[in-house]
Amino acid sequence: MGQKINPLGFRLGTTQNHHSFWFAQPKNYSEGLQEDKKIRNCIKNYIQKNRKKGLNRKIESDSSSEVITHIEIQKEIDTIHVIIHIGFPNLLKKKGAIEELEKDLQKEVNSVNQRLNIAIEKVKEPYRQPNILAEYIAFQLKNRVSFRKAMKKAIELTKKADIKGVKIKIAGRLAGKEIARAECIKKGRLPLQTIRAKIDYCCYPIRTIYGVLGVKIWIFVEEE
Repeated sequence: MGQKINPLGFRLGTTQNHHSFWFAQPKNYSEGLQEDKKIRNCIKNYIQKNRKKGLNRKIESDSSSEVITHIEIQKEIDTIHVIIHIGFPNLLKKKGAIEELEKDLQKEVNSVNQRLNIAIEKVKEPYRQPNILAEYIAFQLKNRVSFRKAMKKAIELTKKADIKGVKIKIAGRLAGKEIARAECIKKGRLPLQTIRAKIDYCCYPIRTIYGVLGVKIWIFVEEE
């Protein structure tokens, strides 16, 4: 059971919480859901666009913690609160970045009567987040680093964080082989079937010249 469903959805209401907090009538629920998706996509596209422009090249080459771990959306009657959790928030702390992002988001919001309130929160332990580890592995693979070396280096980075176990799995045409396969590396405990165990999970696609590789990362944080 723990291997066949998303570990985050499996633990909603116990160790995991929703990233959207709002109420809507049944007939308006689909509109609110699509609005949340547009807001998240707009923020992610804004980050990627600025990174492609060459901002902070030195930091980008040394670290992959610019990745957004998750985005919380809280909706009130006349205000939409957006909290961006990011490992390295320098891109969004530049002068005029928040104002530019608010203008882009306002175009995605359906109601003109609602104002946006954007807040940035820096992740204290970046390498405790599976999204950041997945981005690090993707950056290494695009630079032609061996996938085994990238996986082992990602495991080493988790030593700085206070975790109890980690598992990394990569599937696809590894090293350009004709036949696709899956490779896995694990360290520590990973009780997927224990609901009280807080496990962070992500599934991340990587586009390479040989095709798309799929990366899955499980991190066992703590047990309540």
